[in-house]
Amino acid sequence: MPKILAKNKRARFDYHILENFEAGLVLEGQEVKSIRDKNVSLKGSYVTIRNNEAYLINAHISPYKHAGQLTDYDPTRTRKLLLTKKEIKSLIGQLKQKGLTLVPISLYSRKRRIKLEFGLGKGKKDYDKRQDIQKREDTRKILQKLKRSR
Repeated sequence: MPKILAKNKRARFDYHILENFEAGLVLEGQEVKSIRDKNVSLKGSYVTIRNNEAYLINAHISPYKHAGQLTDYDPTRTRKLLLTKKEIKSLIGQLKQKGLTLVPISLYSRKRRIKLEFGLGKGKKDYDKRQDIQKREDTRKILQKLKRSR
């Protein structure tokens, strides 16, 4: 069972996720230790494809606090994603559709490997977000009433 290390809470709120993908990450040793300590944030990050390679951009991985003095370490550096050529070609074809983007959803470990779950998403409009908030509040009120009636 995968252990979730970081989540992008805004991903499902801001986007309709049409399809999910899983990719490995090219990381430095101290970044892996820092991620396992949950010193990572996916807020404001995104996935892009350049030269038939996928990259995670703007994900913040703090320096490992037990490591020595790190010189020239950039916490928001671009990190390469490990995907097959077939997956990348499929993503390129789907991204050509208007309004689709690749959004990081979560970072987790599986069998000692760090994996990134990202999705092909279409941006939500404001009224979609309001509907989601209303549904969430309605279910919360129903659960509270059921709890009181017991």
